[in-house]
Amino acid sequence: MFTGLIQDVGEVEVLESGAEGARLRITTVLGPEIGLGDSVAVNGACLTATAADRNGFETEAMNQTLDVTALGDIEPGARVNLELAMQASDRLGGHIVQGHVDGVGTVLSIEEDGFARRVRVELPDELLRYVVDKGSITLNGVSLTVADLAESWVVVSLIPETLERTNFAQVEPGGKLNVECDIVAKYVERLVAPFAGKDRE
Repeated sequence: MFTGLIQDVGEVEVLESGAEGARLRITTVLGPEIGLGDSVAVNGACLTATAADRNGFETEAMNQTLDVTALGDIEPGARVNLELAMQASDRLGGHIVQGHVDGVGTVLSIEEDGFARRVRVELPDELLRYVVDKGSITLNGVSLTVADLAESWVVVSLIPETLERTNFAQVEPGGKLNVECDIVAKYVERLVAPFAGKDRE
């Protein structure tokens, strides 16, 4: 489990892709804190460390992960948001994030708004039903608040601290973002579906 508060922006040092999936080496200052088998959220996707040292860690992304996340488009040199799994004693400063990516959104526009930056992201229809105005959403592993909402997109407003500590400073229109919807919304839908006279799609 994660909180959506990014601890470091790492760099993809090595990427080996093939029919079996992808193997990555990511450099990060978090290397000394990562052990073999630890879970690390990489742009919001929960991956397992297969090796680690003080300069970074290695991990694997299976085809399923590459198919449902934006990691399939990643290239060597890419900067990625990183978060280690939370400890039971940690503050839950963001919201409950599983690292299970629900889909991929597309950046439609970016606008400066005083010291903040508003990013409008198009979401697949099947994800929009879990999003509410002023609710929580995870984009590239970052816990964010929905600032605006329409039939096909959401807007998040990023403060300078977020831009400095994540890879959102490099995001551009047309870019792909990993999306994880609020788990509470998905549980509520599942629980009320029988009373609504229909099963979950």
